[in-house]
Amino acid sequence: MALAFSHDFGTALGKGAGAIAAYTAVGLVLLLIGFFAVDVTTPGRLTSIIRHGRNTNAALLAVCGIVGVGLVVASSIYASGGRLSEGLIATLVWGLVGIVAQQIGFLIIRVLLRVDVAALMAAESLEPSAVLLGATQITIGLITAVAVI
Repeated sequence: MALAFSHDFGTALGKGAGAIAAYTAVGLVLLLIGFFAVDVTTPGRLTSIIRHGRNTNAALLAVCGIVGVGLVVASSIYASGGRLSEGLIATLVWGLVGIVAQQIGFLIIRVLLRVDVAALMAAESLEPSAVLLGATQITIGLITAVAVI
């Protein structure tokens, strides 16, 4: 029994793998930018607070920021409809818009509810205000993601 592939199977497979690699690269860049945006809007060096201080609140805020960006990236890829160049540009733009929107929402909620983020970065246990700020980041990411579609 021999397997038969269409004559353009290899080309399609190669293009698909290339598209996956390109979207992954753009997504990774956006996730890093999103992480650093959270780092800038929180007191102290986030990586140090998480790695050395083992602070759950800092980790939660970082994770929620990354998840929110991931939602925007995934919806941008979905909305691209297979048009690679346009899709990569749209993913980059919408991802950056999502990151900015998340951080603005983060700052607004922080100010309105008078959340002391410096205290969160020093707290030894998970604080409800960290959960609220994290949920804000994910929710804004979801809203942005749905708007892209």
